[in-house]
Amino acid sequence: MDKVDCLVIGAGVVGLAVAAALAKLGREVVVLEQHELIGSETSSRNSEVIHAGIYYPTNSLKARFCVRGKQLLYDYCASRGIDHKRCGKIIVAANEMQRATVEQYITKAAANGVADLYWIDAADLAALEPEVSGIGAVVSPSTGIIDSHAFMLSLQGDMEAYGGALALGCAVQSIESRGADSVVHGNEFSIAADWVINCAGLTAPELAADLGGAPEAYYAKGHYYSYAGRQPFSRLVYPVAEAGGLGVHVTLDLAGQIKFGPDVRWLSEIDYSFDDSHKEEFATAIRAYFPGLDVSRLQPSYTGIRPKISGPNELAADFMLYGPEQHGVAGRLNLLGIESPGLTASLALAEAVADRIA
Repeated sequence: MDKVDCLVIGAGVVGLAVAAALAKLGREVVVLEQHELIGSETSSRNSEVIHAGIYYPTNSLKARFCVRGKQLLYDYCASRGIDHKRCGKIIVAANEMQRATVEQYITKAAANGVADLYWIDAADLAALEPEVSGIGAVVSPSTGIIDSHAFMLSLQGDMEAYGGALALGCAVQSIESRGADSVVHGNEFSIAADWVINCAGLTAPELAADLGGAPEAYYAKGHYYSYAGRQPFSRLVYPVAEAGGLGVHVTLDLAGQIKFGPDVRWLSEIDYSFDDSHKEEFATAIRAYFPGLDVSRLQPSYTGIRPKISGPNELAADFMLYGPEQHGVAGRLNLLGIESPGLTASLALAEAVADRIA
């Protein structure tokens, strides 16, 4: 049986970032990816936003890794010429009932080390984004957008430049612990490793289940609609956050095209099909801050699924790094519940994994 130093399961943005960081340390790294291309699930089915670090509980892993990861990501993009834009975003208070909630984002962000948020009133909001309706908003100048595909290709290039290897079409079915080694089994292969780093996203909890104490996987599906014709916004526009997500918001891509989404629909299994039957509910959510919406211009775009480890009506779970200190088995590290802000946090997560394994 072949044996390597480090096996990384999953070639999404987090798996590739982890693999690149470990390869840079001189570790022998192989990435196993079940699909025939990198980043084809959560990493390519999201809003491509570089988050500031606003919403997450103080000292949580999400807060720490988002704030640290944001700076690492902006620096990385600038140094590698990866297309990105620090476009900023506004979080809108649609009425006076929401004002206190939105203003609290300033305090929460400051506790997380993000001190650049500020409140604007209705007049300033109208000047900033004339199509947006609200009694005011919080502005986040450090929020941005990124070409996530270019970022992932760059991470793959980094990993391979340092001697790492990517194996596509290699679905992992189980992981077996044998003394100090772990053995990863697939349909037609078995590989041993000193370290197995589980970055499998949606299926990561399933691959950690044999360790005991790993959380259950939950799937929260989100739909995205594009908006045809003239684009009415110049920055990201968010409503007040909702259970399971950040609300149906406005996202810009680097070409200036607008997307609305995602909504939240809980699933029992992975399903990327687009269900257009809730379009009017979607439109109602958008009209809360964009009353001029023309529903005929909403075009189905794509769906994504958040790899959650908390279910409906539960408080959002933090990122979970489930390693030997927690489960007692040497050489196995699991990154669980890496939903938003996972893209923003990817380089900081990789840094933390490298520190543990170095």
